[in-house]
Amino acid sequence: MSFADADLIARVLLHEDQNAFSELVRRYQSPVRAFLVKMTNGDSHLADDLAQEAFVKVWKNLRSFRGDAKFSTWLFGIACNEWRMHARGRKDLAREELADPPPEPAQGESSTASNLRLDLAEAMKRLTPAERATIVLCCQNGLSHEEAAQALACPLGTVKTNVLRGREKLRRNLAA
Repeated sequence: MSFADADLIARVLLHEDQNAFSELVRRYQSPVRAFLVKMTNGDSHLADDLAQEAFVKVWKNLRSFRGDAKFSTWLFGIACNEWRMHARGRKDLAREELADPPPEPAQGESSTASNLRLDLAEAMKRLTPAERATIVLCCQNGLSHEEAAQALACPLGTVKTNVLRGREKLRRNLAA
């Protein structure tokens, strides 16, 4: 029998049920880790560390979850904040946002035998961090624009713009 997220959260809060929390971690560790791998430009070790920190914060702060959004939205918000704090600590975020975007590949540089997954990973690296975050949350993890705006703590219009720009950049980079 599979419990809803709300039921598992209630069990954790009422009984400090570690098994219920483990089930939440099992449900969301892969999507959170995949999000963080993309945000760290493929650094899986760093993504694992950030995901672990995010889940530790969830455990410690679960009482602050109000339930006015989906649990996954709240969790992705925490994971995104972990990534931001790490990037700020290394000053990577400021450099990435201020630097000119990487040059787009010229026509014909892409081999037809290229693996689409590798091409997509490279194209994702060419997006700004904000575009990458919204694309991953909305297109890969199925969050609505409203949920992504809540998770990223930014205006809804900004999320919509980042999704549109990000998709267009991906389309151009993958067509090359």
